[in-house]
Amino acid sequence: MSRFVAVSAIFVVALAAVGVYTGVYRGVSAAGHEPIPAAVTDDALAAKKGKQSAVFAGGCFWGTQSVFERVKGVVETTAGYSGGIASTATYDQVTTETTGHAESVKVVYDPSRITYGQLLRIFFSVAHDPTQLNRQGPDVGTSYRSAIFYSNEEQHKIATAYIAQLDAAHVFSGPIVTQVTPLKGFYDAEDYHQDYALRNPNNPYIMVCDRPKIEALKEQFPELFQTYKGH
Repeated sequence: MSRFVAVSAIFVVALAAVGVYTGVYRGVSAAGHEPIPAAVTDDALAAKKGKQSAVFAGGCFWGTQSVFERVKGVVETTAGYSGGIASTATYDQVTTETTGHAESVKVVYDPSRITYGQLLRIFFSVAHDPTQLNRQGPDVGTSYRSAIFYSNEEQHKIATAYIAQLDAAHVFSGPIVTQVTPLKGFYDAEDYHQDYALRNPNNPYIMVCDRPKIEALKEQFPELFQTYKGH
């Protein structure tokens, strides 16, 4: 289902979706609660500034990008597609749910300021609901699946260990369905998708589905929250 649906359809699911988009764990909304536990297995902060990248898929890339671009230590974010091939990495094709792509966000970060494990904590806490299979709220299909595309074995190790940690602690009300798969390619989405939530704050979809994520980030991770005004 494309996000470009009737406004009324969005608001029909609005109340049900609010919990999803503020991070649902232990069966309740994360708003007003402590964030989920930090990753036990993680890298230490690097001694020197640098740039590393991580790719996450958690439903609509508008909301995922709106979260990570407001995280201290994140240098740049790009909305795009991962999981399929270059020739099918367009919005019109991806929304047919036949390409294998997931709407994804590439997060370029400074490992001397934030770790991969901290990014994962934000991903699972406020960016999306990792217990929803092939959907997020009103968006249904494999292109909206929960996935971590790792670029090296260290990311693979940290991601799989963290999922096991959260599942073992029964942090969420259901099992985590997030795929952990090697990154074979990341393809930038069309220009109009970049910073979409920032540029369209009064869009009903953004108001219902994405603004609560930003508020949850600010509430749960105040030490990592930064104001973002675009490039």
